[in-house]
Amino acid sequence: MITTKLKRPPPFHYIPGISLPHTLSPSHPCRRRLFTTSSTAAHADLLNESQNGQRQSKPRVIFSGIQPTGIPHLGNYLGALSNWVKLQNTASASDELLFSIVGWHALTLPQNPQKLREARMDILAVLLAIGIDPDRAVVFHQDHNPNHTELAWIFNCITPMGKLRRMTTWKSRLATSQNMGEEDAVDVDEGGLNLGLFAYPVLQAADILAYRATHVPVGDDQTQHLELCRVIADQFNRNFKGMERLFPLPIQLNTPSKRILSLRDPTSKMSKSAPDTSSRILLTDPPSTIANKIRSAVTDSIPGITYDPVNRPGTANLLTILAACNYDNEDVQETAGRYVGKNHGALKKDLTEAVVELLKGPREKFEKLRTETGYLEQIAQVGAEKAKSRSEATMVEVRKRVGLT
Repeated sequence: MITTKLKRPPPFHYIPGISLPHTLSPSHPCRRRLFTTSSTAAHADLLNESQNGQRQSKPRVIFSGIQPTGIPHLGNYLGALSNWVKLQNTASASDELLFSIVGWHALTLPQNPQKLREARMDILAVLLAIGIDPDRAVVFHQDHNPNHTELAWIFNCITPMGKLRRMTTWKSRLATSQNMGEEDAVDVDEGGLNLGLFAYPVLQAADILAYRATHVPVGDDQTQHLELCRVIADQFNRNFKGMERLFPLPIQLNTPSKRILSLRDPTSKMSKSAPDTSSRILLTDPPSTIANKIRSAVTDSIPGITYDPVNRPGTANLLTILAACNYDNEDVQETAGRYVGKNHGALKKDLTEAVVELLKGPREKFEKLRTETGYLEQIAQVGAEKAKSRSEATMVEVRKRVGLT
């Protein structure tokens, strides 16, 4: 199991604690527009959270979710799941943690019902296998708690279409489903776009805010969605005032690992939905399969090994994975330095050994847990009861404020 040090995102000009894409300068109109609705009280919350890099005594509510669209791959593990375990093991006793299997999000693209049923159970087994403790964190299926969709509908009614149109992830997902690369997302055919996929960032906001989460561990690809979640929370607080603000503005906890790219197309991220199965390493892949996938990974014909993401994306991706697998959390440039004078064969050999060792424990635990269907169903039921109880307190107040009582 990897142990990594969680890095607090550096403050930017407007609101400390939130990391924005580096391509947006402080004067960029999109950057200004996203945060013009932020309230003074919200600014104070964020300033208190980030001041001196210290966590305040106020308990955190940490929420994150994963779609049941197949066994998680190495990118999911290094970018999010291992970070969930790290958060669980380092959180204070007063912090609340909620990890959800977001089945409703999976329906935004076509699914085989039987495979989806199996995938929901697979993901639950994976979370337990990697070290998520259901006695410490609430682990549950999103679709077991109707409060998510009720709140999402209310948020739909206050979210402008223009903000959803500016979201980029739905374009990337649609492009992937059409066998296009992420770089082609701008030209994606929107004829196959359904309302669920277009509006799923609103459901994502409801997932988070149903529990009034204060912190959300997600990768950079979800930054835009979390920004929208903050805007929705602030808009609701302004539209439906009470004795105090109902929703906090959640803070992003950036995952420390860089984005893991496809082994076959290193211009796109590793994806469970990519048609080429050799493009990803699954947490359940046996050593022989891992070796074959790494052996066939796209690199280049340039002699030697250097870390150059622009000109050598395939080689850089392998180095990034190897650095992330290193138990000392080695910097990728240090990793590259150990391969001066070596070739891709040596790099792929070492990477294979590192990945096999990393996934050995979780794979063995998963295989055991997956046969214990009754135990998994019990965990899901207990988690759902806790989630519904926690979110119902929020929904009682929401219904009161919007006039649905």
